[in-house]
Amino acid sequence: MTDWKNQVYCEDALAGLARVPDGSVDLILTDPPYNLGKDYGNASDQQSVDDYLAWTEAWIDAALPKLKPNGSLYIFLTWRFSPEIFVMLKKRMTMMNEIIWDRRVPSMGGSTRSFSSVHDTIGFFVRRKDYYFDLDAVRIPYDAETKKARTRSIFVGAKWLEVGYNPKDLWSVSRLHREHAERVDHPTQKPLEIIERMVKASCPPDGVVMDLFMGSGTTAVAARRCGRNFVGFELNPEYCDIARKRLAALEAPPPERSPARKTRSPRETLTQE
Repeated sequence: MTDWKNQVYCEDALAGLARVPDGSVDLILTDPPYNLGKDYGNASDQQSVDDYLAWTEAWIDAALPKLKPNGSLYIFLTWRFSPEIFVMLKKRMTMMNEIIWDRRVPSMGGSTRSFSSVHDTIGFFVRRKDYYFDLDAVRIPYDAETKKARTRSIFVGAKWLEVGYNPKDLWSVSRLHREHAERVDHPTQKPLEIIERMVKASCPPDGVVMDLFMGSGTTAVAARRCGRNFVGFELNPEYCDIARKRLAALEAPPPERSPARKTRSPRETLTQE
């Protein structure tokens, strides 16, 4: 078998998973279509409820054998289908967290017949009790004011004060606006900040992250930036091209700067003249 790692395959994940050996993936991190009717260049987000749930169960059953015994899974979902899909996964794995991603949607506008939806739901699942998890890699540093408030003797030498705090299960990270430097041409692109947190916490260095719905390639970019390998699948050729360009940009050497001209001092100028 040719090396299947660090590739974005432009094909249906259900077919492409045959490329990936069983028990070879440390982390499945994926953002499947939410079935909200968005246009991804195909009908993957425009199914009936029954078809969508049946399709979801099919790819879950095809993907889970690829995980290592101590592997984990993160899945982005909408509140509309997270209850049903969480039940599917609970029958196959152990649920560790329901993470709420607060997208920091502006307060203006929104629904007038219900409360506006401003979050995504993320399920964190593991295969067994000794799953890989590196909390120290994703702790959030305390600010100087907090550290100063903890100067009493009972806090001296406390590791947690130096390494930072647990990110908890409510992540307030802005969605990517059109003017954001990270933004590319994809309607539901996720911020690198969120994806890198998952990769660092749940995939060991040089491990493998798999994304069945690669989209614009954020999972692949995060994996490479964090020193991990990846494998991913994406149906839309335009998105595959975007992902490959983002990855190529990571590998490209920084542009060379022209050497700065040395400015001679007036004394040097007079001496040479």
